[in-house]
Amino acid sequence: MPRTLDGQITMEKTPSYFVTREAPARISAMSKDTKLIVVVRDPVTRAISDYTQTLSKRPDIPTFESLTFKNRTTGLVDTSWSAIQIGIYAKHLEHWLRHFPIRQMLFVSGERLISDPAGELGRVQDFLGLKRIITDKHFYFNKTKGFPCLKKAEGSSRPHCLGKTKGRTHPEIDREVVRRLREFYRPFNLKFYQMTGHDFGWDG
Repeated sequence: MPRTLDGQITMEKTPSYFVTREAPARISAMSKDTKLIVVVRDPVTRAISDYTQTLSKRPDIPTFESLTFKNRTTGLVDTSWSAIQIGIYAKHLEHWLRHFPIRQMLFVSGERLISDPAGELGRVQDFLGLKRIITDKHFYFNKTKGFPCLKKAEGSSRPHCLGKTKGRTHPEIDREVVRRLREFYRPFNLKFYQMTGHDFGWDG
């Protein structure tokens, strides 16, 4: 990481940190005071989104249903498949809590980031001890993408939306598969809500 002067905040973003076993110890060794921000979303939607991303690069992969289950008849979910494994947030959080207190972590709702971007970013600004500069007036809803975009990107007069890899249409997934996955994730979600002190509402 670059040197950070007083009054500066240095940020770095790597989605795989949260699920990489070695990451908490390494980051703690670098700086015990690091503040951690984790964006999470409904693990079922996350798994389908993960699959959609892979499918766009490799159209020949097996169906979502066949990758989800070790045994379709018994409904045994294959937790070795990374798309499933990543969404077991409580398990990953346990590794982090061995190195960081929960007060140094902020869990941002991916759903609220879409429905109320300014509100969720308000929480981020508060957590980082920043003045609330980003507000509703900075966003507009892009109907094509299905989520908010910045009205004006930094150093530009043009609006900025996330790239074409975001907002892809998800394939139609068998309702029974989705129901079984919801069942599978429920205990892990409840544990995660308990650990973070925040109910993300994925099981409502």
